[in-house]
Amino acid sequence: MTRPSPPAPARPFAELAPLLIGGRPSEIEVLRRRMDLHMNGHPYAKAALDMALWDLLGHCAGLPLVDLLGGPSGETVDLYRSVSQDTPERMVERALKYVAEGYRRIQVKVGLDPDEDVTRIEAVREAVGPGIVLFADANGGWSTHQARRFLRATRHLDYYMEQPCPTYAECRAIRSDCDRPLVLDESIDSLPALVMAHSDRVVDAVTIKIARVGGVSQARLLRDVAVGLGLAVTVEDTGGAEIDTAAMLHLSLSTPAAFRLHTVDFHNWVTRSNGRGLPPVLGGAIGIGPGAGLGITSEEASFGPPLMEFGPLG
Repeated sequence: MTRPSPPAPARPFAELAPLLIGGRPSEIEVLRRRMDLHMNGHPYAKAALDMALWDLLGHCAGLPLVDLLGGPSGETVDLYRSVSQDTPERMVERALKYVAEGYRRIQVKVGLDPDEDVTRIEAVREAVGPGIVLFADANGGWSTHQARRFLRATRHLDYYMEQPCPTYAECRAIRSDCDRPLVLDESIDSLPALVMAHSDRVVDAVTIKIARVGGVSQARLLRDVAVGLGLAVTVEDTGGAEIDTAAMLHLSLSTPAAFRLHTVDFHNWVTRSNGRGLPPVLGGAIGIGPGAGLGITSEEASFGPPLMEFGPLG
């Protein structure tokens, strides 16, 4: 089959998708390895295809994805909401809005000037009170001296510290100054990275993002290893709407509750829907729909015309 050259962002899909045609839904691991042998990297492209394979397997089996991933631990998953960096007053206003909506877990974005960030998190903590779980997420924005300055100035506060510095080596260097649970996010991009962080006694919890690690298959692997090592786990992604949120929820709900931190309702963060089937958020938590696979009916009209069509190789 002759195909026109796809746009640059779609080229990995044009290379990978034909490799899956003719495979059986139960061959997800075989097909995943086939993609890896054909193309190094591009985990975001592999993640979309891997997610589709799991959805198809669920429909063939007549089971929700959560059952294929080990079964549910509870009925709902706690959700967090992020408060972007701003003046302390505006951050407090946004945090209180989310608390009023029922969210009990607030991620405070830091990672700028450490002294100003101290004022930000102090203001949010005072406003929301002790019953709300706070995460100070720097997204790797600090150098080691900035991270130490923030950590030493906030020892009187109760919060989780998330990805203070950009590299794993820097996060490891400041561990002795971090006397609170340390969550690694951007540093956890593979199974070796996870194992090293645990072996070095750097990490208490990890954030596993589906697109960053290459799909549901790899996210499940990292999740299971993290749980086996006694680490707390958040499964989410780099962004998305209903389809991606559903995958995050199934992975999260199949994580043992004792090791599950929370996830995020990305479909409520965007303006364009891409599917139907998610239940409403209630009390800062959400469950999954009753359908097979991801439990989502795609809103195909929201996608626009297809970028390409695929057939077998050759």
